[in-house]
Amino acid sequence: MQVTVEITDRIAQQIDETEGQLSRPLLELIVADAYNSGKINTAEVRQMLQLPNRLAAHAFLKDMGVYLNYDRTELERDLQTLKELRS
Repeated sequence: MQVTVEITDRIAQQIDETEGQLSRPLLELIVADAYNSGKINTAEVRQMLQLPNRLAAHAFLKDMGVYLNYDRTELERDLQTLKELRS
């Protein structure tokens, strides 16, 4: 999907002084917000931003100030996996 956003040239220049391309920072904001609101998961973050692995997706989310969606069920599953690996 392609989305077009219109902003004035002056504001675009202020926002885009160092990036050289405004679309990537906008995509990152949209992805971070979608993850934060539970609309997409880590794998989708990775896919949308073409990140090399899950840890890169986690690093991206951390840089954006977004906490990982990690609930009690996932914690219990990880603890069970850890117990199995230790035995």
